[in-house]
Amino acid sequence: MKEIYVARSEQVAARLLDGEMIIMSALDSTLFNLNAVATMIWQAADGCTPLSAIVADHICTEFDVPLNVAYRDAEEFVRQLATHGILRVLDSPIACSGCGHLEAKA
Repeated sequence: MKEIYVARSEQVAARLLDGEMIIMSALDSTLFNLNAVATMIWQAADGCTPLSAIVADHICTEFDVPLNVAYRDAEEFVRQLATHGILRVLDSPIACSGCGHLEAKA
């Protein structure tokens, strides 16, 4: 399995409300209401942490779900949000404070 990295788009407005993230696309004003699991992914999407680590460290520790199932669902979710310009799916990590990675191409 090839690692993927996810980063939040800078062209959105996002607010946490009662444990769920509300996101509005600046491109077309579409509103997204993320459930608790999706909010965990959104908050951890720093472009530096691989999606597999986000799933293992956040989702699988919080919910009783096998890693392969959680990863498959998370990958589908991030790719769907990427089609709306809400998340960026990357082949390599972007520069993060302290991690030393270089900017990745989307």
